[in-house]
Amino acid sequence: MERRGAEVVDYSQVFKDAIERLHEEGRYRVFIDILRNKGAFPNARCFAGHNGPKPITVWCSNDYLAMGQHPSVIAAMEEALHDVGAGSGGTRNIGGNTHYHIDLEHELADLHGKEGALLFTSGYVSNEATLSTLGKLLPGCIIFSDELNHASMIAGIRHSGCEKQVWRHNDLAHLEELLAAADPETPKLIAFESVYSMDGDVAPLHAICDLADKYGALTYLDEVHAVGMYGPRGGGISDRDEAAPRITIIEGTLGKAFGVMGGYIAADQMIIDCIRSYAPGFIFTTSLSPVLVAGALASVRHLKASSAEREGQQASAALLKRLMAEADLPVMASESHIVPLMVGCPVKAKKISDILLAEYGVYVQPINFPTVPRGTERLRFTPGPAHNEAMMRELVAALVEIWGRLELRAAA
Repeated sequence: MERRGAEVVDYSQVFKDAIERLHEEGRYRVFIDILRNKGAFPNARCFAGHNGPKPITVWCSNDYLAMGQHPSVIAAMEEALHDVGAGSGGTRNIGGNTHYHIDLEHELADLHGKEGALLFTSGYVSNEATLSTLGKLLPGCIIFSDELNHASMIAGIRHSGCEKQVWRHNDLAHLEELLAAADPETPKLIAFESVYSMDGDVAPLHAICDLADKYGALTYLDEVHAVGMYGPRGGGISDRDEAAPRITIIEGTLGKAFGVMGGYIAADQMIIDCIRSYAPGFIFTTSLSPVLVAGALASVRHLKASSAEREGQQASAALLKRLMAEADLPVMASESHIVPLMVGCPVKAKKISDILLAEYGVYVQPINFPTVPRGTERLRFTPGPAHNEAMMRELVAALVEIWGRLELRAAA
């Protein structure tokens, strides 16, 4: 404790109360202690709550295509490790710029049909750094943000110091209403995602670009849950829908479908140069290890040429949705690879997750507030190309048993 005049601040109690609030609301987060089995994904070992490792099946990984297990990715990382060592050596400006980084930026620019690309240490950092910097470079800018945008986008917009106007999710009429009310001479930026990962729905890219053209706005598209997953070369929904040339900045991740780590943006070279030169989140951060960059480079190149992983994942997602619906489980409508199962209560969502892990060897994390609105808590399944039908039927049978045991509501 620290004495402040006649007052005494009990810091320990402040922190204890903060954690207690999470417990009371049923949204205290528990991180599961596991190790994946190389070459055998989605199989893993869990070390929590029992003696020694217990075999489990992972159903909630964002390594959607199991590229983190792909032989070409692992081989590229091993080769880089033995070629240049473990770390990058510093920031990109001071010792941390390698040929691997340059090659990957060229591949990512080509993936999205842009002049340039810029690597960051994570997708969160790429969103926060880019959006906050754009706002500072565009005096008086208004950023129009979809209400379901990622926390990293919200943080970047907040740190930009710009005026923010939130438009109702995928509601083009509301977006146009806000755009039309703004001064025509005011700089404008529309920030949105392609695949919204908690509901699994998709933004109407061309319609948003039409409004951007009509009202003189730039566009910023977060493709983190879509890159690698959609389009003939894995460029995302903007690749699939042939919308990439219309979008000013495309942001993506290397830590989901590409299976490694890192984030990036792709845009014309002048914008890339501005972010590279002005964004503190890029300038002052040690660059990604060349080992990670080499793995991501191999993954991007592989998924540009191969659609087998994408097709396998889409087939798995469609099958799991059908099996859940046939079992009268409350699977939410989703037009993407995300399979959300509605629970509607944080305590029950955690209970279901705990039972699945302890009794069935199934690992799926509950998704609670603030990731989703209160009252819409859910389990979020991400079946991949290696999840087979037998696994899915076992999973659905387990969920049906638990739903009955806990007297939960079936699908409407």
